[in-house]
Amino acid sequence: MTGGVEERDQSVSLDLLKQKMANFAKERDWDQFHSPRNLLLALVGEVGELSEIFQWKGEVPKGLPDWKEEEKVHLGEELSDVLLYLVRLSDICGIDLGKAALRKVELNAIKYPASKKNFNTSNGTAHTGTTAVERTKTVVHPFNVQSVAAPKPI
Repeated sequence: MTGGVEERDQSVSLDLLKQKMANFAKERDWDQFHSPRNLLLALVGEVGELSEIFQWKGEVPKGLPDWKEEEKVHLGEELSDVLLYLVRLSDICGIDLGKAALRKVELNAIKYPASKKNFNTSNGTAHTGTTAVERTKTVVHPFNVQSVAAPKPI
């Protein structure tokens, strides 16, 4: 996966990453191994590697001011591994990840309106001051309509 300097100097789209990952796999004849299951398991492994970076650090302030440069570079590599597997998995599954993410942000804005924000400091959870029954929403899916409990905030 080569990229020119001009590519690295610009914002990178999910579509560009999707294309590069597809080309990378095709050039190596890896498509045969890129089933949703295999990609998900690889993604979980990378999330594990990412979590190991933070495992014994305790709470870390924004910007990672106490981290060495090489630690930040390593973090960037592991975050990239997670992102690339997620992009590849979504491509193989036929999911437009960008559109799905925007839709999820919109759904979360409806479920958790800013006007009703509340944060429970005793257990670290956010909620909208509603009961569990009130948080049950009717979700319209392209294939069916079902009643489901609202997810925890992201």
